[in-house]
Amino acid sequence: MHRNPSRPLSPHLTIWRWGPHMLVSILHRVTGTGLATLGAAAFVWWLVAAATSAEAYADFLDHADNWYGVVIGVGLSWAFFQHSLSGIRHFVLDMGAGYELGVNKFWSVMTLVGSIFLTALLWFLIVGGN
Repeated sequence: MHRNPSRPLSPHLTIWRWGPHMLVSILHRVTGTGLATLGAAAFVWWLVAAATSAEAYADFLDHADNWYGVVIGVGLSWAFFQHSLSGIRHFVLDMGAGYELGVNKFWSVMTLVGSIFLTALLWFLIVGGN
């Protein structure tokens, strides 16, 4: 394929200055993919275990209560909150608001802080609420 030398090249990622808005946008795609694959797999495993037998459900609970099950649970809940808050942010941007640099940066950071806070609150209520 021949490139017309009079046309400029697209800027590459090395040209752009990284900011929180870029991180939140990339995380939105990553968390959506993670929720769709790992979250769906865990949900289907839980449903099949619950529908199959008490032993299958006990096996699921053994894995879910283990350290790696908790790590996966915390990761999935963080991904859910991050994806949800980022989706709200993108919805506001799609309406045409929030494109000012300071406002965009503030809400990008608040998306990250909010997802961490909501995840910590959820797991505090799950683990420490008893």
